[in-house]
Amino acid sequence: MATQPQSAQGKPTASYDVVVVGAGFAGLYMLHRLRGLGLTARVYEQGGDVGGTWYWNRYPGARCDVESMQYSFSFDDELQQEWNWSERYAPQPEILRYANHVADRFDLRKDIQLDTRVESAVFDEHNNRWTVTTSGGSVSAHHVVLATGCLSNARTPEFRGLKDFEGQVYHTGHWPHEPVDFTGLRVGVIGTGSSAIQSIPVIAEQASQVFVFQRTANFSVPAHNAPLTEEERARWRANYAELRRRAREDMKNGIVQEVPDRGALDDPDEVRRRKYQARWTSGGLTFMGVYNNLALEQAANDTAANFIRDKIAEIVEDPETARLLQPNNHPVGSKRICVDTDYYATFNRPNVKLVDIRSHPIEQILPHAVRSGGKDYGVDALVLATGFDAMTGSVAKIDIRGRGGQTLNDKWAEGPRTYLGLMSAGFPNLFIITGPGSPSVLSNMIVSIEQHVDWIADCLAYMGDRGVETMEATHPAEDKWVAHVNEVAQGTLYPQANSWYMGANIPGKPQIFMPYIGGVGVYRQICNDVAAKDYEGFAMTVAARPKAAASS
Repeated sequence: MATQPQSAQGKPTASYDVVVVGAGFAGLYMLHRLRGLGLTARVYEQGGDVGGTWYWNRYPGARCDVESMQYSFSFDDELQQEWNWSERYAPQPEILRYANHVADRFDLRKDIQLDTRVESAVFDEHNNRWTVTTSGGSVSAHHVVLATGCLSNARTPEFRGLKDFEGQVYHTGHWPHEPVDFTGLRVGVIGTGSSAIQSIPVIAEQASQVFVFQRTANFSVPAHNAPLTEEERARWRANYAELRRRAREDMKNGIVQEVPDRGALDDPDEVRRRKYQARWTSGGLTFMGVYNNLALEQAANDTAANFIRDKIAEIVEDPETARLLQPNNHPVGSKRICVDTDYYATFNRPNVKLVDIRSHPIEQILPHAVRSGGKDYGVDALVLATGFDAMTGSVAKIDIRGRGGQTLNDKWAEGPRTYLGLMSAGFPNLFIITGPGSPSVLSNMIVSIEQHVDWIADCLAYMGDRGVETMEATHPAEDKWVAHVNEVAQGTLYPQANSWYMGANIPGKPQIFMPYIGGVGVYRQICNDVAAKDYEGFAMTVAARPKAAASS
């Protein structure tokens, strides 16, 4: 149980070993591990239920782009054996049911406070504790874990006149919880990223007219989604131990797939095209795993990009629309490749029109129209598929103050700085799950979440066993890691794209490649080596009297 000091105005009213911010998959598993350590913990979640990104992202067609049998927890074998995924790529409602099942199965809800926004976290150097202020009051904690998610801070551009629009406005990242019926409506969809690519085909089946306002064309491959058979589920379950090991240790992105042993230019054109066609037919993110140098060499990447451009030209009947849908300003994969169901074919429908806002930017939102290039497109509803302030946006919304009163936002003003993506120098006992500087969004997020949570839990046990009062990244270790993350990224094609990996979708945000591209297996080994060397690169202080590890 948490201690309950005497309540006072402006003073913490409860004390915990650990406060966790966010009740998505990261927060749920972190709470489960903290329980196992015997630590008192409180999870604060701004949403009305658990699920994180899957609680907020309810737009039409929303589903995961990692196959269901892999986008699931591995920490409990009974859990992975008992849950029946219905489709190859699970839809959002099913993933949300899974999150709720996990919360209930492990009795996590009693330590989760919903509808509560964390507003600030201030480190007290005298007591070596954090004061965490929420929309419901303040608490004290020895440690704070940020499980805020990489894609959870929805971005709404400041379009002129948007507030005057008289129809309904929806953001794909904050979709209503009740069904939205577009039947008979003229709908404007702004953006052509992943959420738009998933939702446009579904909206087009209802709406009388859909205008798709595209600034940047994105590469997308078909999902070829289908119901999972009992035989397919059984095959995964029978081999889960080895498949999970391969995902953690052998796969660069944490997704089990065939590992290529050759580059794209090592095969003649006919063979290469046949291999691309086989991956296109099977569907999914494994398209980028045909060859081992697609992210490294421009000439190799061009062969994959040209294959997809040719496919777009084959599918889309109008040549000008096909041309606009063909990406030409970034290597394929340098922005997260999208996975779709009939996206390109949707532009053959008579009620769907593509509007190029790169050549003709949106000038104004009118009460019943979108004005682009001097032309008004009449709409009854707007769908903003305008993405997120990724990687750092959710953290930036919290006023986090470490040693000397320094704010994390000030420290990260020129770009995020972490050691291993886990901690930032000057902010003791503050951990980040899948933060900038870790594989995170370049991987199967569940694999990366489990690795981070396990590392943090082991670290907390280490601290408790040795009476360690504070732990924080050292500045030299942080500087070295940031340099390494950037050096590895510069050896690839990724920085060529103006992507949210770089923060390029947010005006004024420093452009720095945020995730670690070295791969989840390599990264895991680095983290394990750091821990094995008594957490090399971290500074620790020992309490005058060692505290019991199991309580506070």
